[in-house]
Amino acid sequence: MATNIASRTLVALAGLLAVAIAALPAPARAERIKDLAQVAGVRGNPLVGYGLVVGLDGSGDRTSQTPFTVQSLKTMLDQLGVSLPPGINPQLKNVAAVAIHAELPPFAKPGQTIDVTVSSIGNAGSLRGGSLLMAPLKGADGQVYAIAQGTLVVSGFGASGRDGSRISTNAPNGGTIPNGAIVERAAPGGSPSDVVTLNLRQSDFTTASRIVSAIDAAFGPGRARALDGVTIEVMPPPGDRIGFLARLESLEVTPGAAAAKVIVNARTGTVVMGGEVTVMPAAVSHGSLTVSVTENALVSQPGAFGRGDTVVAPQSSLQVSQEGGRMFLFEGGSSLESIVRAVNAVGAAPGDIVAILEALKRAGALRAELEVI
Repeated sequence: MATNIASRTLVALAGLLAVAIAALPAPARAERIKDLAQVAGVRGNPLVGYGLVVGLDGSGDRTSQTPFTVQSLKTMLDQLGVSLPPGINPQLKNVAAVAIHAELPPFAKPGQTIDVTVSSIGNAGSLRGGSLLMAPLKGADGQVYAIAQGTLVVSGFGASGRDGSRISTNAPNGGTIPNGAIVERAAPGGSPSDVVTLNLRQSDFTTASRIVSAIDAAFGPGRARALDGVTIEVMPPPGDRIGFLARLESLEVTPGAAAAKVIVNARTGTVVMGGEVTVMPAAVSHGSLTVSVTENALVSQPGAFGRGDTVVAPQSSLQVSQEGGRMFLFEGGSSLESIVRAVNAVGAAPGDIVAILEALKRAGALRAELEVI
């Protein structure tokens, strides 16, 4: 008997312990410094170029409407030692003028390859089956940093009929060339500094302070200092700088909670609320007002032997109806879950939710920043 009582007591205690553990708040998720910040100066550089895609199956530019395609082809042929007679404008269907863009990764060295994206800038119907001829890619300073060339990979497909009907999947007038450009010049880099600067991806004073504390705890006090909510200066110890940066970006920090914010897309009616959004005590009543206007034509016709004229007189019918109007209550300090539950209970549409949130903000009951995009 005593054994059964002891067993029941242990089961009850275990159940209470499970409930207590479930009631505890979930611990905040730590993130690596690599995911929260980036080292200043370590970034990619955009590249852009112009070229010709050849080998198309009659889906190239209509040269009568894109004279720059013919001009580019003539210039390329002149450089290869082929001269066209004066006044000859070839009517091409298998050549397309394209814009090329890519990104030069940080620390990319000559000889490495990068992916490129090719897009038609003329009236080519499709780039499927085409090959890009050698084209230089330039940076913002006008210098050539890579040379692109290769066969395009086009995911789109299109077909058209003689009657003008056309069907297409995705975008056949653009494609990619994996490893399609060879780096010819490394991006200029600044001289190494005695200080490593970290820039947070999102400005937050709490996160900056916690990163400073984590760095000081790992490498010794006084190694880091926060200049503002984004910039953190770190003094690396003497020795292996790369090894220090590898350890630094692997440190885990719990970021600060995001600011309470409600994002409203006025075009689509999309409403996104963050987890920190709260509402002070407020009662809301919202109804829909519908106004319907119907226009009818009333014909007035005189008798058989009358001297009058047939007249068409407009007749308008106006109806006004109001639906809803139920009142629902936001309790003090309402959580995001209770806000969503209250709004769903009243059956408010996205447009109505926007109006309710704007009214709550004006009344001072919405404890969040309301941003309309």
